[in-house]
Amino acid sequence: MSFPDAPAPAEPSLAAKIIAEIAGTFLLVFGLVGTATFSAFFGDADGTNPLGVGFLGVAIALGLTVMIGAYAFGPISGGHFNPAVSLGLAAAGRFGWKDVPIYIVSQLVGAVLGALAVFAIASGGPKGFLDKAVSGGFVSNGFGEHSPGGFGLGSAIAVEIIITCLFLFVILGVTHSRAHQGFAPIAIGFTLTLLLLISIPVDNASINPARSIATAVFGGGDWLAQLWVFIVFPIVGGLIAGLSYRYLFDGVRKLAAS
Repeated sequence: MSFPDAPAPAEPSLAAKIIAEIAGTFLLVFGLVGTATFSAFFGDADGTNPLGVGFLGVAIALGLTVMIGAYAFGPISGGHFNPAVSLGLAAAGRFGWKDVPIYIVSQLVGAVLGALAVFAIASGGPKGFLDKAVSGGFVSNGFGEHSPGGFGLGSAIAVEIIITCLFLFVILGVTHSRAHQGFAPIAIGFTLTLLLLISIPVDNASINPARSIATAVFGGGDWLAQLWVFIVFPIVGGLIAGLSYRYLFDGVRKLAAS
């Protein structure tokens, strides 16, 4: 007895891709900002309570949210969740330029909704909790006096270009047709955790302009004034990775095949 082959899955609709990008970016921002707001320094004012997860916990939280989001929503939209990723993939020839604007808009919507959800939960906290979170920037990115470690503008620019470039290199590598299938989200999540451990003390780790915009909206003031750095330079890093990967690595592969 024989059975007919299962039909090939249909290409997800544009609406499905938009919803997946909104949901995945919501998960990313909710996981990152929620962990940093509620768990990073849980228990007391000076952050010494062992119940707090600290920088390590925040880095792991973001790595987990991206890994989970990639497995859950990646088959639908590709699991970008980040304007710098969408632009970098387009520069590498892995994603259509025509779809970049709608992906970026979807990511911004998901990011703002994720930050808004954390804001709403924080508003029900003990007296002064929300005010403290907002006055501290609401997990926004910053340099100078707004850097967790007091690092200046040059350090923030350098770290955002480097870590976003490295992040895109990993994404492009582990999603390549010659890479082992099924493990890409794990590698991407662990890479993001590593990069955050490096960059959180410098500028609170952006890598993602949508995440930076969403938190700065609630942080306001000086955090908004410094936001341009965390829009421009992650995108620069993503484009560098996309263009160089396309011509250095894919170009070498094509030459070898010929």
